[in-house]
Amino acid sequence: MAFLFGAMASTLLLDRTTWDLVLDASGNIAVASEPYSTVQDVASAIRVFAGECYYDTSKGLPYMRLILGRSQSAGVFRTQAEQAALTVPNVTAAKCVITAISAQRQLSGTIFLSLSDGTTQNVGF
Repeated sequence: MAFLFGAMASTLLLDRTTWDLVLDASGNIAVASEPYSTVQDVASAIRVFAGECYYDTSKGLPYMRLILGRSQSAGVFRTQAEQAALTVPNVTAAKCVITAISAQRQLSGTIFLSLSDGTTQNVGF
């Protein structure tokens, strides 16, 4: 994933359901290019727990410390998700909108992104 290794124009393509590697038509590991690669890298950045990223333990959201099992975690998640999105190359602005919190405390929403090329993208969670 590009956000782990610095600015890259592409990233390994991940299956949207399993979040596992995907093969291309030739059987090679598939690569995603802009702008999808940036959107996928934002989604990856938000999935990382603080300290989980082997090559840079400063990356990730403080799920265990501030988010999971906390009564005010939606607001903390929103802020942390926006900050994580801004660490991804080519992202110039990020706005996290939480649309629902289920009875099981599962958040749903969208992160709206502005990219350095002037386009906008979004990623759901």
